[in-house]
Amino acid sequence: MKTLIKIEEWAMFGFGFYLFTFLPFSWWWFFVFLLVPDIGMLGYILGNKIGAVTYNIFHHKGLAIVIYILGVYFSLPLLEGAGIILFSHSAMDRALGYGLKYEKGFNYTHLGELGKTNG
Repeated sequence: MKTLIKIEEWAMFGFGFYLFTFLPFSWWWFFVFLLVPDIGMLGYILGNKIGAVTYNIFHHKGLAIVIYILGVYFSLPLLEGAGIILFSHSAMDRALGYGLKYEKGFNYTHLGELGKTNG
């Protein structure tokens, strides 16, 4: 993955943390919940197809933004926070080279195969 894209993803991660500081929670809760979206990996217990679907649901930035906007619209800070955490976690994962998954297996992502250099 190109350096510029990694920088962009880290910037999105930082933006998520910045947004979180406006919520009525201590800043450290951001880091407590940051890895919660990886619960989506549990779907792999039921096979690659279900695993890819559950993982991708918990790592989809568009869904994260919708959840955040619903939280803002309905004035629900917990929902806002959930959207921010999902968004930030997804940005962090992509910066580290973990993309959305293909049904072929966990190592096959939209950013390339894990463990292989992708330029």
